[in-house]
Amino acid sequence: MNDSIDELDRLSRDSDNVFQMTRGGYALVTRRVDVTNVVSEIPGDIDVEVISDDIPTRFPALSSDINNVIHICRGGDISGQQLGQYLLEKYRAAGGKRIPGAVISIARDARYRLDLKQPEGVQTVHADIVVNAAGPFTSHIARMLGVDLPITNVYQQKIAFEDHRNAIPRDMPFSIDLDEKFLDWSDEDKALIAEDSELQWLIDAFPGGTHCRPDGGVNGKWVKLGWAYNKEVSEPQEDMANEPAIDGHFPEIVIRGAAQFIPALKQYVEQPPQRFSHYGGYYTMTEENWPLIGPLDNHGAFVVGALSGFGTMAACAAGKLCTATICGDKLPSYASNLSLERFRDANLMAELTGNSNKGLL
Repeated sequence: MNDSIDELDRLSRDSDNVFQMTRGGYALVTRRVDVTNVVSEIPGDIDVEVISDDIPTRFPALSSDINNVIHICRGGDISGQQLGQYLLEKYRAAGGKRIPGAVISIARDARYRLDLKQPEGVQTVHADIVVNAAGPFTSHIARMLGVDLPITNVYQQKIAFEDHRNAIPRDMPFSIDLDEKFLDWSDEDKALIAEDSELQWLIDAFPGGTHCRPDGGVNGKWVKLGWAYNKEVSEPQEDMANEPAIDGHFPEIVIRGAAQFIPALKQYVEQPPQRFSHYGGYYTMTEENWPLIGPLDNHGAFVVGALSGFGTMAACAAGKLCTATICGDKLPSYASNLSLERFRDANLMAELTGNSNKGLL
């Protein structure tokens, strides 16, 4: 992540910050008094401060029961769409060509042959090197190359809405509530929910990870909320044909959850926002929630995948690492641990799979 942020800094300077990079950091908030275990899970080369005394002054939007804020200083926000557009323009300027289509088969003789389904028919593309960066379809493409990857997809949702009541300070960092919680239903609502077998889960405990951030910079008006509490695995090649059902309860759930650590959001529980966007996407991940970057085989196929919910932040370093691997350049010390090589390291895998905190947001 440090390497990726270095690249984002460089691109921000080169582009006059066209993708609106901000550096407010991340605020991990908790009602716990002792956060030793939480801090110990953060790598030592990350700039972190633990704040407990002046929380109301530094983070006025947070609820009064927050005892500690773990501030990850080197973090912030970008427009992923604008970053992608900027890099696509640079790619085209360097002579790159984009050929849209769905990959329906891959074969290899002297070179790779990819058949692409397009509206006008099937087009064949030949390549010496294939990089599988297919997001939630990474496993699907890998199987065409004869490789099974330990990757699953989980559909997660978010909402964005216009904060016309100014509930969220525009300089508030990306804030994440680490604590498990029960939604704050009235006794009457709780009784009604308990009678419905399909809704009873709404009165059970929810995991930590509710998060909130202002969207659009200091002059914007929108807010984004997310909560990756879904655990059900699904496959996009099946789901995409029938767009995954957006859970109609999610906006209320996430607003209620976020209001427990940002009280000003309770206004939107009582009167939901009029202008909002409810959307979702797949978190593509390994069991241990580490990326897969490196060779897929010995014939010129590579993978950049399983980037889970942190794909945009990691993207620049992930692309650079894959490029260095292809070109035979010197690799960083972490390269083998992010490749398929790590599955041959029994000690590392035991440590990773035994950790209950996967860092999922």
